[in-house]
Amino acid sequence: MRVKEGSKDGQTGLRQVVFSGSGRAVTKTITCAEIMKRKIAGLHQITKLQYKGLREIWESQEEGDSEMTIHRTLPSIRILLSKDPLDPLEPGYQPPALWDPRHAGEASQAPEKRSLDSTESLTEPLVKRVCV
Repeated sequence: MRVKEGSKDGQTGLRQVVFSGSGRAVTKTITCAEIMKRKIAGLHQITKLQYKGLREIWESQEEGDSEMTIHRTLPSIRILLSKDPLDPLEPGYQPPALWDPRHAGEASQAPEKRSLDSTESLTEPLVKRVCV
């Protein structure tokens, strides 16, 4: 986790935080950001994916002049979480999650069944996202 310089806002504390990881750390980076989003409600998110080129040079232990160069491409991720609104048109933007913290421990339980009343149709989404 890296905290940007200047992100401290007087008495209100940090307003933004950046999680970044590459290679096999990508999944752990995502997990850490998701944990923070559950602990602090209302966070806006921008996720950036990229690939980092890596060149490894291996020298032979037996022969002094022999070496092998390997080019690898590693995935990399950067996740910005912000208490302040971010540009919703920015690629990778996610609005704050709409979930009730009182039911946070029930994520592993089966979803509650609900019946459809006459005003709902099976083709309409249950949650509508409105961009302002």
